[in-house]
Amino acid sequence: MPITIPNSLPAFTILQEKGVFVMDIHRAESQDIRPLRIGILILMPKKKETEAQILRCIGNGPLQIEPIFLKLNSHTSKNTDSGHLEKFYVSFSEALKNGLDGLIITGAPVEKLDFEEVDYWTELTQIFDISKKYITSTLFLCWSAQAALFHFYKISKKNLSQKVFGIFPHHHSSCRFLLRGVDDEFFAPHSRHTEVSSEDLLHTSEVEILAESEEAGIYLAASPDRSLVYCFGHPEYDRTTLADEYWRDFSKGIPIDIPKHYFPDDDSSQVPKLLWRSNAETLYRNWINFIYQTTPYKLPQTF
Repeated sequence: MPITIPNSLPAFTILQEKGVFVMDIHRAESQDIRPLRIGILILMPKKKETEAQILRCIGNGPLQIEPIFLKLNSHTSKNTDSGHLEKFYVSFSEALKNGLDGLIITGAPVEKLDFEEVDYWTELTQIFDISKKYITSTLFLCWSAQAALFHFYKISKKNLSQKVFGIFPHHHSSCRFLLRGVDDEFFAPHSRHTEVSSEDLLHTSEVEILAESEEAGIYLAASPDRSLVYCFGHPEYDRTTLADEYWRDFSKGIPIDIPKHYFPDDDSSQVPKLLWRSNAETLYRNWINFIYQTTPYKLPQTF
């Protein structure tokens, strides 16, 4: 899935160096193809880093994709310069003028707050409602998956006595939909202080558990029609993302255990093994293919 982005976006060079197929806008406009319009709402502080991670996951395939980075009106980012946001980001309502086929909403470092205490909660829930009604499929990552389940079904998150932090083995019961091509046992990163329990999800017919871990809990769930997909891990993470989080907290004196199953021999001086890249890209590729097969050619103009 070649991704169509401006060649001035910092992620353009990063992705080219990693061998990901990116296409500049001028070349894309010369092709008689309607690209899939995928909105990306990054709630993480380091937006440039997350941009490259998400784009790598949705790239390198036969479908042309136009990613649209979204910004919130009710929240000002403190960790990304305003010039970058003004140049490459648009509001959700602006993006919907030409429609969106899919939407990715990332996690956010606010999980210890009650949902209603988050300063952009009202705007985010409006995005949830609109996406459910007008967008073919929305992929919620980590905290946003918990937030969406609370908003739609009043399923509450639960605080954990110990942070789920590391690379964990998972299993799934079906190779259909998002997990086609994924091994029976596969690894994925987690980094969170809260969880949604499988018992709570089993009480609603609106959500099906697709993959989980004995150590880390639920990894993937979805609505029966696959329009809402909940991923409680971080398949987009790079090789060193968990290491960066570990050393960040360690240097600040914040109590933190070494990420599980991550550093060879639990030796933090060693380079972590990358054990989740192939299944992460398969997950995103399957999601994109589902959207491609389901979305209308002419998108509805919502605003």
